[in-house]
Amino acid sequence: MTPYSLVADVGGTNTRVALANGKELLADSIVKHRNTDHASLAELLASYLQGQGKPTCDRAAVAIAGPVKDGAGRLTNLNWEIDKATLANVSGAGRSAVLNDLQAQGHALGHIADADLVTLKQGDDENPNAAMLVIGVGTGFNCAPVFQTAKGRFVPPSEAGHLTFAARGEEQWDLSQFLDAKLGHVAVEDVLSGRGLERCYAWASVKAGQNKTASTAEVFAAAQADDPTAIKAIGAFTAALGGVVGDLALTLLPFGGIYLVGGMSRAIAPWFDRCGFDAALTDKGRFSNFLNAFSIRLVEDDYAALSGCAHFLARSDNQ
Repeated sequence: MTPYSLVADVGGTNTRVALANGKELLADSIVKHRNTDHASLAELLASYLQGQGKPTCDRAAVAIAGPVKDGAGRLTNLNWEIDKATLANVSGAGRSAVLNDLQAQGHALGHIADADLVTLKQGDDENPNAAMLVIGVGTGFNCAPVFQTAKGRFVPPSEAGHLTFAARGEEQWDLSQFLDAKLGHVAVEDVLSGRGLERCYAWASVKAGQNKTASTAEVFAAAQADDPTAIKAIGAFTAALGGVVGDLALTLLPFGGIYLVGGMSRAIAPWFDRCGFDAALTDKGRFSNFLNAFSIRLVEDDYAALSGCAHFLARSDNQ
């Protein structure tokens, strides 16, 4: 029997699982699971493998939305844990790996179809051999730098979503103070995530003399209907995102390009022009024009993290 790789992309809400033959995902093996239907990630993976006829897996890698250290990780927004030993046990694989989800996205870069990439900003000084940066905005927020080295691709993990949110201007300061009163500490993820947009809406509602709340989907629907409170919330979110992306770009100098991933990235991107994303991105004083060096692309491939896991395992075979 052909040995496969088991790969999984574990988010706060859903988990995608697939089999790969080397670097290639087997399209008909991809299954999306709701996490609430399972007691643990190990149980979810065991159920998946049972449904696939218990295939022989010699390698396994999972990408999780949470911090990973020494081959073990815990999801930030779900009380699930996984480690290499548990993954090897449930899959039967001789080699296993646990990655942060943004690391997996970084390993997918260069293997994503052009049709699944949307250029939002063409950089003035793009260098395909330089460092790249993946930024994920969805249930949470995080980023991962991507470096090309003599020994291959290196994608270190980070937990950038838990950096303190740095308010820029009177409106962002007011938003930050509003959230600080509720949360005690305002992290980047508290503003730039699905729940973050809901918080932006609650703030905008109070500013309008109301006291309403709305889900993320309701905010976007209201904005499409030209609701001023929803548009103000989306504007605050977009400006905050531009500022944070600009800060991360200056920190890591990704002349190879910035790649936005995640459901909120896709949902908010159509509002960039209207809500001043580029103005916020380049609002960096003497280095404002420098920010025009970096290309920004939106990734629309739902399975990029799965592909990244497969490529990570395949690269590891040659190291």
